[in-house]
Amino acid sequence: MGILSWIAGPGGWIGDAVKTALTGPLVDGVVNGYKAKLAAGNTSEKLAADLAARELNVEVRERELAVQQNIADEGRWWTAAPRAIACWSFAIFIAKCVVWDKVLGLGTTDPLTGDLSIWAGWLMALWFGGRSAEKIARILKR
Repeated sequence: MGILSWIAGPGGWIGDAVKTALTGPLVDGVVNGYKAKLAAGNTSEKLAADLAARELNVEVRERELAVQQNIADEGRWWTAAPRAIACWSFAIFIAKCVVWDKVLGLGTTDPLTGDLSIWAGWLMALWFGGRSAEKIARILKR
């Protein structure tokens, strides 16, 4: 177990900070919902408070499961590294072309050709459009 797993691993302090940041407001909402339940005067208010508390509990659990899924998807460094290397290599290439070549006018870069240009296009589309595709799929699923 190295320093990286201590910092960013599932039990690392960055992982704990992210989990707290994601679930903290929901936990506060659950507590407030429970307080509203206790303070409710009639049965319809109690029922609404119970329903709100259950919904918040479900949201907390969904976020916890999402964090666990992300950790499982990333796995070990050797499973996460290829995607990170591809994305950062392409990001450096884009930054070089835009900043160095175009903005500063200090050089030229040959355009990507062949399969590499197709792969780069797909990488760019998936990198920036992946979340949008997930949202569209969720809407169509309803």
